[in-house]
Amino acid sequence: MPCENNSKATTWATKDMGKMLGGEEEKDPDAQKKEEERQEALRQQEEERKAKHARMEAEREKVRQQIRDKYGLKKKEEKEAEEKAALEQPCEGSLTRPKKAIPAGCGDEEEEEEESILDTFLLVVVFLFFLFG
Repeated sequence: MPCENNSKATTWATKDMGKMLGGEEEKDPDAQKKEEERQEALRQQEEERKAKHARMEAEREKVRQQIRDKYGLKKKEEKEAEEKAALEQPCEGSLTRPKKAIPAGCGDEEEEEEESILDTFLLVVVFLFFLFG
């Protein structure tokens, strides 16, 4: 009995050695069918994963929309579209290009003068406070 087990082990070892040394492998007659079934199972798993992901993303978007509705927020895409549309609208008094944001220090000089007068007044008050306070 021990010899029979030994001969089977030797037979397997020689088959495996032949494969390792570049010999021909035994071809399983159902190998192609099994491979096709495996590929189909992988495709099916991938489709199920994508469907699950799509359901989860739809649920997340539903929650996001509820939050936007609750707090009066707009979607990022909507906000960007509105800003772009505002820049593209022709502005009054301009014939050639849309009006862009006015850089700081340009225009609104009256407001700047009011601020500088207020700053000067505050400096005088602080100075008098330290002098007589």
